[in-house]
Amino acid sequence: MRRVLIFLAALLPGACNLQQGTPTPVPTPDAPQVEFRFPVNGSTILEGAELTIELLATDPGSGVARVELLVDDVFYRDGKPEVSPSVPTFTVTMNWLAQGVGPHAMTALAYRLDGVSSAPETIIIEVLPNSGTP
Repeated sequence: MRRVLIFLAALLPGACNLQQGTPTPVPTPDAPQVEFRFPVNGSTILEGAELTIELLATDPGSGVARVELLVDDVFYRDGKPEVSPSVPTFTVTMNWLAQGVGPHAMTALAYRLDGVSSAPETIIIEVLPNSGTP
């Protein structure tokens, strides 16, 4: 009995000093990504012409639920996948009527269902005056 007590007395202090290991970090999913496929930064267009814009958004983990286009920091349009609430890769095409001679900033943002957005991707489009001659 005495040996058992000595054994327990030796074991208890060690049990009290059990150290908790470093917690395993939970990986944070990367934010979605978005890029302009067309037009390229610095493109020009005549005033009054229609510009086709193609955006590619990706989020292999959670999927892309929406892509927004801002023109000169003002919401212009958005696109959503038609096949499901979110998809890993999403291409959206939008048209913009070029109005206002001069440079215009176009900014694209991709969003997941949980509201996490991509970093903004911005290009500058130069609208040139339309001389009106065919």
